[in-house]
Amino acid sequence: MAEHASRRCCLGWDFSTQQVKVVAVDADLNVFYEESVRFDRDLPEFGTRGGVHIHKDGLTVTSPVLMWVQALDIVLEKMKASGFDFSQVLAVSGAGQACFSITDCPVWMDSSTTAQCRRLEAAAGGAQALSRLTGSRAYERFTGNQIAKIYQQNPEAYSNTERISLVSSFAASLFLGSYSPVDYSDGSGMNLLQIHDKVWSQVCLGACAPRLEEKLGPPVPSCAAVGAISSYYVWRYGFHPGCQVVAFTGDNPASLAGMRLEEGDIAVSLGTSDTLFVWLREPVPALEGHVFCNPVDPQHFLALLCFKNGSLTREKVRDESASCSWGEFSRALRSTQMGNGGNLGFYFDVMEITPEATGRHRFNAEGHEVSAFPRDVEVRALVEGQFMAKRLHAEGLGYRVVPKTKILATGGASHNRDILQVLADVFGAPVYVMDTANSACVGSAYRAFHGLVAGTNMPFSEVVKLAPNPRLAATPAPGAAQVYEALLPKYAKLEQRILSQVQGPPE
Repeated sequence: MAEHASRRCCLGWDFSTQQVKVVAVDADLNVFYEESVRFDRDLPEFGTRGGVHIHKDGLTVTSPVLMWVQALDIVLEKMKASGFDFSQVLAVSGAGQACFSITDCPVWMDSSTTAQCRRLEAAAGGAQALSRLTGSRAYERFTGNQIAKIYQQNPEAYSNTERISLVSSFAASLFLGSYSPVDYSDGSGMNLLQIHDKVWSQVCLGACAPRLEEKLGPPVPSCAAVGAISSYYVWRYGFHPGCQVVAFTGDNPASLAGMRLEEGDIAVSLGTSDTLFVWLREPVPALEGHVFCNPVDPQHFLALLCFKNGSLTREKVRDESASCSWGEFSRALRSTQMGNGGNLGFYFDVMEITPEATGRHRFNAEGHEVSAFPRDVEVRALVEGQFMAKRLHAEGLGYRVVPKTKILATGGASHNRDILQVLADVFGAPVYVMDTANSACVGSAYRAFHGLVAGTNMPFSEVVKLAPNPRLAATPAPGAAQVYEALLPKYAKLEQRILSQVQGPPE
């Protein structure tokens, strides 16, 4: 790699749950270098499993902060040993999971703050009011609730804390040699930031801990260049003194940048869990899902929905109804009609997040619940139901298909063209696929380039116009819009029926 390492470039970093990774992207937006350190494998002295420590209560999940610092040093030393020319780096940016930086800090998997969540929602006037204010109802992993727990259980540690950082702003601080501010987009995942006004909510701050605003510092736009790289990195690795540090953000916002979403677009990650990213102009925060400030356009927003029953559920139905064969699974989709004759299915093998329900529920064309479907009908009912749920809940957050909408599909199931065809039909938009193995890293590098010119008001889309284009995989079949526009209201009513059975009638 040494012979290719003298290009003018930006570095994109990802401080994720299991590793620290970096990519170098040149001025033509080509990735020409990458390196990583995996915590469990390369730093066994910290004793992590999957990059974390799971505590005895089964709810508290933490990561040692010094492990991230050591991993960064190792990556940089590997780059130096390879002959990487740091003097050509114009800017760095990065992504991180959200948490509160203490010696052993809670990460996104932590679920030990239920009491703090309920207190925060009460202070804000209820879960829906908090969602309208901060983009989400109270979530255990969100930083405001984690701060509240630490303040209540260890007030001395809180009192002695000068600055509270997210992993993203903490990582940026390492490069700056001073405190880096929290950016708007990652700050949206704290239950503390007013997403429309982009200021800390006094109500939420007061419900969590005293003097919290001064410990957080003022938030900044996600495209802000927050300063030049520390002289330490200039001396040790040969960075140019003018190399800029662009505000680091969260891993999901960075992935949006890496996939180059635009207004009206959707990104669908079809993995163990299915995740939906939606670009929004006017969000409608709800009790399900999250709304964040958009990392590449400060006037717009990003919505995120997570569906726990993803590929594992598709694999179960494949084994049960398609002879354990993806080929048979695809044949079943091709042999059944759009709309599945009015048969609708809900497949929640584990407790779902969106909506909060469990069990398998099948309904025939007359809306009567039935115990089973024919094998081919079962396959289509699963796939159609999964995608109708995604569209329904995205629309609940304010999403609407527009003429230029495109869907970017990633994850294991994105390799199955017949599944993607159903996705295109249900949403009424073309589906594209792209290599997003390093989307958070690549998106961070793109954002670094954007940060260099953000003061000129150049849009992000102009900065990344040379990036590789996604490949068209499926377009809506004729008549698809009419079929699913008719089915979606029926699907929504049946979902509400299931929820009323699970949760009881609303109070």
